[in-house]
Amino acid sequence: MQEADSKTTRGRGRPARPPEEARDAAVQAATWLLLHEGYAATTMEAVARHAGMAKKSLYQYAANREELVALVVRGWTDAFLPAMAHDAATPGEVLPLLKEILQAMAARVLTADAVGLFRLLCTEFPARADLLAVYQRNGIERGTALLADWLQRQGARGHLLLQDGHDGHDGHEMAGLLLAMVIAEPLRQMALGLLAPVPAWDAAPRIDAALRLLGGQSFKVAGASALRGS
Repeated sequence: MQEADSKTTRGRGRPARPPEEARDAAVQAATWLLLHEGYAATTMEAVARHAGMAKKSLYQYAANREELVALVVRGWTDAFLPAMAHDAATPGEVLPLLKEILQAMAARVLTADAVGLFRLLCTEFPARADLLAVYQRNGIERGTALLADWLQRQGARGHLLLQDGHDGHDGHEMAGLLLAMVIAEPLRQMALGLLAPVPAWDAAPRIDAALRLLGGQSFKVAGASALRGS
């Protein structure tokens, strides 16, 4: 019995946690410290202590503070994946599915925690450039790439026509424009305190407006088929 009990404990007699639960605890601790104590205070020691784990256990999930922040931000973009797993069976399903995807993105990256990190990045502090690079790579760039990949898949199925710029057809330009309309401007207003974060703010009307524009339902220049000079 004593041998069995020893296998279920770790560290100083604390019950062992499943790896996924321990990882989530580390991410939550890092997020809390970033938003309440600042980047300088978000050390490996502090995160381990706040998460209730040994420092050596924390190193199983991240080698340093930058990787911890990457886990935080990447966790937000991971939340988009289930919605992006579905492809349209017909052209008529593209916009409804796209709405679901944009709602999933807004529901995660316009929360109080996400807005708080964005607000932190708008201030000056040591190592800001490093943190900004982590945020850009794991948040903005990854989110845009995931949406672009979904758009490209629908294009490959013949359900939409992508015309990025003059010769691009990979969906990145369209993905960037959609996210600028649906995410970037509300995020800016939330960081300034002009809007309340999700769920207090409902992203659905803005998403609907963006999709009406995308579908040519709310804006069309009469008699014009292309941009002048294109």
